[in-house]
Amino acid sequence: MLLSGKTALVTGAAGRLGAQIARTLHQNGANLIIHYRRSSRDAQALVTALNQQREDSARAIAAELASATELEALAADACSAFDGLDLLVNNASSFYPTPFGNIDLESWDDLIASNYRAPLFLAQACYPALKKSKGCIINLLDIYASMPLNQHSVYCSAKAANQMLVKSLALELAPEVRVNGIAPGAILWPEAVDSAARQQSILDQIPLQRSGEPGNIADTALFLASNDYITGEVIRVDGGRLLKT
Repeated sequence: MLLSGKTALVTGAAGRLGAQIARTLHQNGANLIIHYRRSSRDAQALVTALNQQREDSARAIAAELASATELEALAADACSAFDGLDLLVNNASSFYPTPFGNIDLESWDDLIASNYRAPLFLAQACYPALKKSKGCIINLLDIYASMPLNQHSVYCSAKAANQMLVKSLALELAPEVRVNGIAPGAILWPEAVDSAARQQSILDQIPLQRSGEPGNIADTALFLASNDYITGEVIRVDGGRLLKT
């Protein structure tokens, strides 16, 4: 139980990678605050399942991270839910194409808010509690923070900014708070349907010749949360994808 007695806030934890990260942290002893935006049913189902495993060990909190007011309220509620906070996992993210020539301010604001602005301001709001507990922050990035993805210039730019945020905050918040990042490759296909041919073309660029699993990301988050001598690092979990760039 590497995280026994500790408390973690995972944003965007109602489904996909966020839910698996939450389950893995919980299995290793952590109390969980499950943040969600609209997926109330999935979030409550996850909380119920976790509380059946360990009574009163998980709670769900809704918040629109693009709203400064709701973000501040989320931080305050998360830090008081179990009397402190040890780990912040900035997982919530919007992802969709923004072809050049059709980029609008609404898409810009949404992608920047979820992938860069919210992780920064949520870290700032949670910092007093994390400093007190000598905790850590883990930001979910993307291999496309380091390489461009066609027609996704806003998303890639936001993730690149987040990647620099990891390194900048690691320096600024030391020695009390550690800050690291995880850059997934092909783990879960986008919810918008990709063709089989498109998926295969991506797999062909991966030295391990296969996609990863959510557990690969969750296990990396657990490693970073429990190793107290790592900060400022971004771990790529991509099957070697960036070796072929």
